[in-house]
Amino acid sequence: MATKIELLSPAKNAEYGMAAINCGADAVYIGAPRFGARASAGNSISEIEKLCQYAHLFHAKVHVALNTILTDNELESARKIIFQLYSAGADALIFQDTGILQLDLPPIALHASTQCDNRTPEKVRFWESIGLQRVILARELSLEQIREIRKNTTIELESFVHGALCVSYSGQCYMSQACTGRSANRGECAQFCRLPYSLQDADGQTLRKNSHLLSLKDMDRSASLKELMDAGICSFKIEGRLKGIDYVKNITAFYRQKLDAILEEKQTASSGKVRLLFTPDPRKTFNRGKTEYFLHRRDEVLVNPDTPKSIGEPLGKLLSINGNTLRIDTSAELHNGDGLGFVDKEGELRGFRINKVENQKITTLETIRELADGTMIYRNSDILFDKQLAGDAAIRKISVDILFEETKEGFSLTLTDEDGIRVSRDFKVQKEISQKGEIANELLLKNLAKMGNTPFSTKKIDIKTDGYFFFPVSIINEWRRILCNALIEKRLQYYQRPQGTLVLHNDVPFPSAEKGRLTYAGNVMNEKAAEFYREHGITEIAPAFEMKKTTDAALMTCKHCIKFALGACSKETKKSGIALHEPLYLKTGKFTFRLEFDCKNCEMKVMSRE
Repeated sequence: MATKIELLSPAKNAEYGMAAINCGADAVYIGAPRFGARASAGNSISEIEKLCQYAHLFHAKVHVALNTILTDNELESARKIIFQLYSAGADALIFQDTGILQLDLPPIALHASTQCDNRTPEKVRFWESIGLQRVILARELSLEQIREIRKNTTIELESFVHGALCVSYSGQCYMSQACTGRSANRGECAQFCRLPYSLQDADGQTLRKNSHLLSLKDMDRSASLKELMDAGICSFKIEGRLKGIDYVKNITAFYRQKLDAILEEKQTASSGKVRLLFTPDPRKTFNRGKTEYFLHRRDEVLVNPDTPKSIGEPLGKLLSINGNTLRIDTSAELHNGDGLGFVDKEGELRGFRINKVENQKITTLETIRELADGTMIYRNSDILFDKQLAGDAAIRKISVDILFEETKEGFSLTLTDEDGIRVSRDFKVQKEISQKGEIANELLLKNLAKMGNTPFSTKKIDIKTDGYFFFPVSIINEWRRILCNALIEKRLQYYQRPQGTLVLHNDVPFPSAEKGRLTYAGNVMNEKAAEFYREHGITEIAPAFEMKKTTDAALMTCKHCIKFALGACSKETKKSGIALHEPLYLKTGKFTFRLEFDCKNCEMKVMSRE
């Protein structure tokens, strides 16, 4: 049987999740009421239940993120929430804290969050050995590394393909906690990676000033979906539980089209066909530029040093400006009310709005004095595109075949959907012969096909009667309504959730970097988590950084390297000819951080300066 391929989209709430499903998502992920890695994106149980009902109609899934590390006092609350989520219909639980695995749990499928730092075949094989259903891989992995993991495991593999990137390995960033007491592993990241920094060398010389040296561009792997599929990925994840609904609709629809161009129909993981009422374009909603992020090689600039904000759609360079009238070298169609932007000489993203455009001559309400010829102009609001996304941007329908048959005492109506789910009803009525002959059947066909606001669309209709009969339109509408409601109910009954079964009392050793020892990077914050690791061979367990600050800790561990970005990679010294006097330091406000470079493993660590 072919592997089912899943497009997984973010859901800030039920409305966003339903919009994602309408645009083609096979699954959505949403924050639990508490303990999600986005503290501001929690949802009530009733909201999640509402989303599950809608998703399951299309045989789409709902994954719930409960993926922060927990204190001992929080574990019981987490356990109760997990049971409530299961009762609400949740299909999977995304977790980080292994203390959860020591609790009495319902049979919910368990997914190891990317914050579990899933980078190696050994780690993924461990999760498989204890009964997890899926592992969400680290974003930094190359295709070769993904293939190696797939070769050594059979567990489901999920990979991010689009959206914002953390510069540190997920689950391994402690800068926010160290500087503000707000823990990224507790869902409260202060986003130090998006701040401007000055880079200094060991002599105090400033190499870069007020530059966003840690602010990565956004991931976009839309050109490599087939390669990822062939490497073993079965779930393609879009980041963005805090993004707007326009982003969710646009990016989901974009990847639905990309996947559909690759997949055969039987390989899709949910039901229904999507009809889009707009043309998806990732440049037109939130984006910081794009990168494939180490998927094939390390040979691109990963950061946008000018701004951490969404830059929008690149239009072209400014050709001329005269007062509040300007021209841009672009072939894009511009509209009155579009929002444009540019990066000024101070590195700030500035914006203005088009008042009127005529023959590509743009008039603004006021003069933009900071603009100069040659400045790159971006469009961060396409007013027509925004209007298209504001309404019902997509319609998703499950195809059905309709069979209308004559019976001894009346007629029967049968609906069979694309998944083979079938409902049938007999209706006892007095038969009335129509004098219109074939026209009567044409009217019957027309009225049976009207699926209206139901989740169904008609694929084929067969009428099997011995003669031509007259039917009031109201009767056909009523029969069709009864059958559609019955089919909705039966689809929900037939929906099967994945089941989770942990392998208890499993003594498979946990693959720690230091045999038998876990540092603060193990993120152990409660006794249940410590108990879990002891059962799996760990004898020395350091407390989480949130419990005890470690003075010599790496606050970030990154695949991104500032030396490489500057052209000063030690492995490329002969090519670049650039040598830096180390150690290097990053400074922002009152904070100074020392950089360490592990060139053997191509990693950079951001340390606190002692």
